[in-house]
Amino acid sequence: MDNKVVIIGCGNVGMSYAYALLNQRSYVNKLYLIDLDENRVEGEVMDLNHCLAYAPSKISINVGHYEDCKDAKIVMIAAGANQKPGETRTDLIYKNSKIFKDIVNKVMATGFNGIFLVATNPLDVMTYLTFKYSGLPYNQVIGSGTSLDTARLQNIIGKKLCVSPKNVQAYVIGEHGDSEFIPWSNANISLQNIDLLYNHEELDEIENEVKNAAYEIINRKGATYYGIGMALVRITNAILGNENYIIPVSTYDEKNDIYIGLPTIIGKDGARRRIRLKLNIDEQRKLQHSIDIIKENLRSIGE
Repeated sequence: MDNKVVIIGCGNVGMSYAYALLNQRSYVNKLYLIDLDENRVEGEVMDLNHCLAYAPSKISINVGHYEDCKDAKIVMIAAGANQKPGETRTDLIYKNSKIFKDIVNKVMATGFNGIFLVATNPLDVMTYLTFKYSGLPYNQVIGSGTSLDTARLQNIIGKKLCVSPKNVQAYVIGEHGDSEFIPWSNANISLQNIDLLYNHEELDEIENEVKNAAYEIINRKGATYYGIGMALVRITNAILGNENYIIPVSTYDEKNDIYIGLPTIIGKDGARRRIRLKLNIDEQRKLQHSIDIIKENLRSIGE
């Protein structure tokens, strides 16, 4: 059986995802790249193919066209415009909504019935628009959500405590943006609640470090992309391997009619079920704040 993945948008994020797939043992055996700059795509495909002699898994890497989406298991969208000087966040949302409508319509015209995986910002808004434009069931549309933010959190705590990040059971939830937060009441190191290890001031410092990580990276190198590439591979493997792996991704909230980042069980059908967290009053308020911001962003473009 072919586990075909199509990447639409071959900038830093799209290519970090492609390179991470190539360097890990993934379930992907066919990879197609699509971008407006066809000459660049040809170069990227050549470059990636030259890695195959040293790659851990066999994978076919090709220049893609929209018709290649027809039988794809996953179409990952990393396309979109960047915010220009003088443009507002609303301007960017409006511009990217037009780009996404064109992309999603072209993909769906092929008969695609796989899973959309979205990585373009503003993430939760663009994932919702993909859901709306595609007409697919909500479980087949997933945004990368707060998966990268969570990886940053686990890395920071792991370093501070000298434990593996994989032993840190803590999540960043909410909007993939400034209103995201950490529900510390649900954070554990193995079975020990983190409240027993840090006081509130120290937890606030960790949360600020997580939330400012992207800005710190952007200030130094202009963009972040390796981390999200790895996060997308983790989501991809959870889908194609039917792993039922819990990842904080952006999934559909029926009550509020939005997409938002929460821990979700990911398997072959996409987003199977969100994990219900028991939040304290302050955490409930923060989650509602995230919900309100996403709703306002959708209203700003008439969605």
